[in-house]
Amino acid sequence: MVEPAREAGGPILAVRNLEVVYQDVVLVLRGVSLEVPRGEIVALLGANGAGKTTLLRAVTGLLGVHRGRVTKGAVELDGDRISGRNAAAIVRRGVAQVMEGRRIFAELTVEENLRAGGFTRSRAEVHESHDRVLDLFPVLAERRRSTAGYLSGGEQQMLAIGRALMAAPRVLLLDEPSLGLAPRLVEQVRDTIVELNRQGVSVLLVEQNAAMALAIASHGYVMETGRVVKDGPAAELLADQDIQEFYLGVGETGRRSFRDVKSYRRRKRWSG
Repeated sequence: MVEPAREAGGPILAVRNLEVVYQDVVLVLRGVSLEVPRGEIVALLGANGAGKTTLLRAVTGLLGVHRGRVTKGAVELDGDRISGRNAAAIVRRGVAQVMEGRRIFAELTVEENLRAGGFTRSRAEVHESHDRVLDLFPVLAERRRSTAGYLSGGEQQMLAIGRALMAAPRVLLLDEPSLGLAPRLVEQVRDTIVELNRQGVSVLLVEQNAAMALAIASHGYVMETGRVVKDGPAAELLADQDIQEFYLGVGETGRRSFRDVKSYRRRKRWSG
């Protein structure tokens, strides 16, 4: 992995008061703001439909594919506005995304998938990243000529991450990387994220597995219905009773909305 420059100052990635509309009708993000400090892991939590994936699409320039557009606010990388640029330009600037569901090219080989991830880079740069990805994921080296669609779920997730790393990103966006994986494989994914961060990659991690995400993150945000409803140091969120009840299944309130959980707890305190 290419070690990024560690400039002093602001966050490496900043989302400022972002609003997103789909098909010019459906308002999905409603003034979302968050920051990813340089060299840190930031967790983004929220139930299905909260707007997490839409936020990632806004960062990586993929909204147009889904008939969405930014109507207010901005996304900044190292202080420069990247919202409004096309996806390839954003990848060249140093932002890569691993999508939910892996989205590998199932009919191509492992090797061909990896090469596709380096499409914005020179041959020498691709060769360097290729060697580092295979060092990080030895199983991919063993399966280089295998058809990607025949890999196990865990191997496909490694390939999806490896393909993103071929672009040598400074910021890596991960959308539900543990989804559908056995606990042992979830641990491997977690360890991989930690190692990438140790090598200098800043990470924005979208995860339903809140315990895993908050355990490795420095800061966390909670989204609901297109808004950030809570944020703070990850350790504090992990210890927060509302977070525990809604995301970790600890307590008696059940699977209500996050704000309903907070309201329930307030009513319970008032009633004595």
